[in-house]
Amino acid sequence: MDTCTKLKVFNLLLVFCAVNFFLYRFFTGEMLYSNKVMSMDHRRDEENKRTDEDTPLQLRDIQFLPGSENSDSSNNGSPSDWIGDSIRLDAKSYMASNGSAKESENRVEGSKKFDQNNMPAVTGVDKIKDGVSVETQRYGVAGVEDNAQLPMCPVTPPGLIGSLATYSEAISFEEVAQSNPGLRLGGRYSPSNCTARHRVAIVIPYRNREQHLKILLRNLHPMLMRQQLDYGIYVIDQSLPGRFNRAMLMNIGFVEALKRYDYQCAVFHDVDLIPEDDRNIYSCPEQPRHMSAAVDKFKYRLPYAGIYGGVSAVNKKQFQAINGFSNMYFGWGGEDDDMAKR
Repeated sequence: MDTCTKLKVFNLLLVFCAVNFFLYRFFTGEMLYSNKVMSMDHRRDEENKRTDEDTPLQLRDIQFLPGSENSDSSNNGSPSDWIGDSIRLDAKSYMASNGSAKESENRVEGSKKFDQNNMPAVTGVDKIKDGVSVETQRYGVAGVEDNAQLPMCPVTPPGLIGSLATYSEAISFEEVAQSNPGLRLGGRYSPSNCTARHRVAIVIPYRNREQHLKILLRNLHPMLMRQQLDYGIYVIDQSLPGRFNRAMLMNIGFVEALKRYDYQCAVFHDVDLIPEDDRNIYSCPEQPRHMSAAVDKFKYRLPYAGIYGGVSAVNKKQFQAINGFSNMYFGWGGEDDDMAKR
């Protein structure tokens, strides 16, 4: 074979490889587009870190507004009445509810049994009166609005955009409320022209991340409205000192959300993850669903098989059947893998 023929064969192979590479990227991207989320930079004080060691993360940088980086205080994290229901867990209520591991009646080791009568006292936007929230009293015992005269919303919401241009700057909670007409007290919303197919509680475990919370709510509310969901956002604020306990906050958020409204499922949402595509619908799944499979800081690939952290959805029956998350994980990680195995 002469040199010219060899060169032609080499060029053909090169073109073939390039075409295969672009086809692979195209089809892989199509499969993952709906789960794409953007991760915000973790900026918190030393006492608010989830671990005792420095763990710098290579995340997309957030340009904070002037003077906002040092705005966290002991009272931070209570959002405006309109854009989210804030539930605060303090040291007294935690000690009263948590008890010792030996005394807890667990179905799963390290996991507290759900008992709404013994859950910690809460303070927040949607006050509870006589065991029933104000909003539940407003809409009835079951807490479901009377939309019987309205048709069911379409299976595929008609107003979806697809890939989103996300906001990366924080605005005030009041501005978030003003830019999202239709929001009700406690961060509640339901479509006015049809009956939502899904009643969803968005539970956000939180501590001293006000700027991230503002950015998340600015992006999340308009997306959930376009998805025609009957939803409420619940910010579960850990004000007690010590290491962050994400799992405990999510358990509390689940129980307290159901006291306020007859939700069908819960979406547990980290405060530093922003959805990048509204076709990733926050609906109630038949099986537990991992909704943040493609994160920008991981180059939109799963860091390991079986990951369940970040943003995840589970229906009410399944969450109660597995007894929720384990309360025994303090600091960074572990609770999501524990949940995935169960």
